[in-house]
Amino acid sequence: MDLPFKHIKVVIFDCDGVLFDSRQANINYYNHLLTKFGLPSMKEAQVEYIHMHTAEESVRFLFKDTPYLERAQQYRMNMDYMPFIKDMTPEPGAKELLAILKPRFFLAMATNRSNTISDVIKTHGLDDFFDMVVSCLDVRNPKPHPEPINKILRHFDLAPSQGMYVGDSAVDQETARAAGVVFVAYKNEKLEADYHVARLLDIARILGCLQID
Repeated sequence: MDLPFKHIKVVIFDCDGVLFDSRQANINYYNHLLTKFGLPSMKEAQVEYIHMHTAEESVRFLFKDTPYLERAQQYRMNMDYMPFIKDMTPEPGAKELLAILKPRFFLAMATNRSNTISDVIKTHGLDDFFDMVVSCLDVRNPKPHPEPINKILRHFDLAPSQGMYVGDSAVDQETARAAGVVFVAYKNEKLEADYHVARLLDIARILGCLQID
């Protein structure tokens, strides 16, 4: 069988919603910030926003109509994220997939997380898998701008056609499209993608690293 993505050289992952189920961790984190300033917990629409955007954008969104915006940003930058990492659950097959891909591809991460990403991947034992991690602090323009993906491609001297990005949100879809890389949508059939997967290990199959059932 001719594999559809045999030209891929680097596989790039989003963090939240792809390698980790971090919804509860994000909810707890931002509700903690709101409670700190005497504000009510997030509503569902706010939860959807903070899942896809940077911490700076999320705090600006949550505190935009309050007098606490600048103080909340400062508090956010200085607070310890470690208590919330325990609320993050690795997606089934995440570490197994990375172990399968590691000998065959460059592995990278492009995430809108900021100064928390290093602790997240180290705490969960994933730091040795990635050749490069690009957070929103490493670029001038975070996702959905293509700069995070472009930075990774330049680092490995690859063309967009040699890159694959795995994401779960409309922001990820827009990022991949702008960068010109193959987009694999994880657990989100609503997205326009080159491929949809419901299990992370399906990515190894379409890349020819596991036998396709």
